Amino acid sequence: MISRSSAPAPLTVLGIETSCDETAAAVVRLDADGRAHVLSNIIRSQASEHAAFGGVVPEIAARAHISLLDRIVQSAMSEAGTGWDDLDAIAATAGPGLIGGVIVGLMTAKAVAMAAGKPLVAVNHLEGHALTARLTEDLAFPYLLLLVSGGHTQFLLVEGVGTYRRLGSTIDDAVGEAFDKTAKLLGLAYPGGPAVEQAAGNSADPTRFALPRPMLDRPGIDMSFAGLKTAVRTAAHAAAPLSPADVADLCAAFQSAVADVIGEKSRRALALFSEAYPGTPPVLVVAGGVAANGAIRQRLSQMVGEAGARLAAPPARLCTDNAAMIAWAGIERLRDAAARGESIDDRAVPPRPRWPLDANAAALLGSGRKGAKA
Repeated sequence: MISRSSAPAPLTVLGIETSCDETAAAVVRLDADGRAHVLSNIIRSQASEHAAFGGVVPEIAARAHISLLDRIVQSAMSEAGTGWDDLDAIAATAGPGLIGGVIVGLMTAKAVAMAAGKPLVAVNHLEGHALTARLTEDLAFPYLLLLVSGGHTQFLLVEGVGTYRRLGSTIDDAVGEAFDKTAKLLGLAYPGGPAVEQAAGNSADPTRFALPRPMLDRPGIDMSFAGLKTAVRTAAHAAAPLSPADVADLCAAFQSAVADVIGEKSRRALALFSEAYPGTPPVLVVAGGVAANGAIRQRLSQMVGEAGARLAAPPARLCTDNAAMIAWAGIERLRDAAARGESIDDRAVPPRPRWPLDANAAALLGSGRKGAKA
């Protein structure tokens, strides 16, 4: 429960998230005194269904969402102790994501909204990540966001609900994708991020294998992880056959390299934030599934201390895909619309496999730049 300076109208929202391989539903309430409560947050991971393939199979994910979602929504409502009449709106991920899963969640939300006579808020999945820190902390706009996940790695200025400016991003692989591919290369389980972190542990030697820190010798805050992944493959082939100690040291070296790159690029991004907002206390928010990585959090915490900034990181359970962040984004959008004397009902919004969060992403996408994934 987080105390807030304003006194908004109370809102209770059911959130639905099905953009990838988590089937999730949650109920979040914002009280009239400005205190936020996650009343339920049910997440059913499909990791076991996809493990044999070393990654998410879209068709399998969509079928699993169809099979699971109704029961998960009912469980979320039951755990929250709410009925349909208690809800003010339904919020659902409308993209970006695997289109089959997005369709399942959004169409279910539209049906629930129509049956219950409630408005529908179509949420950009990335905005869910971008605003999660405001659910868990008393955080004002503007702030700097580092979004790190399986499909996205980018720095954004978060200036308000619906107002985002991208400062930089990966020019090739997202960092979460690099974790997954490194894990697969080393014969570790899926999902790769937790597997690499666990293998690296506390006793592995991150200095044994000399891996590059891509683009640290170049100005700016764009990143690259494809070459790092290739360097891991080269080192693994040279050391083959790999012992468990070899795998652990390679994981530690890879994780250390990623943390070094993200830490330095974040330091530069904070400097850009201070240029854009002189006099505003700098805050770095880290969100997305990779934000749960302990080594990366530790490096960012050290960096913000040296930079005189603040780090805001949601708890790990709210970094990976979940429906509480979607419900909260719905609340944020409803509050923002109400402040402008408007209402929301997005029942006509279509599912979208790509949905850039920032206004300048269209130009990046048009340029064919791989780092402009959205």
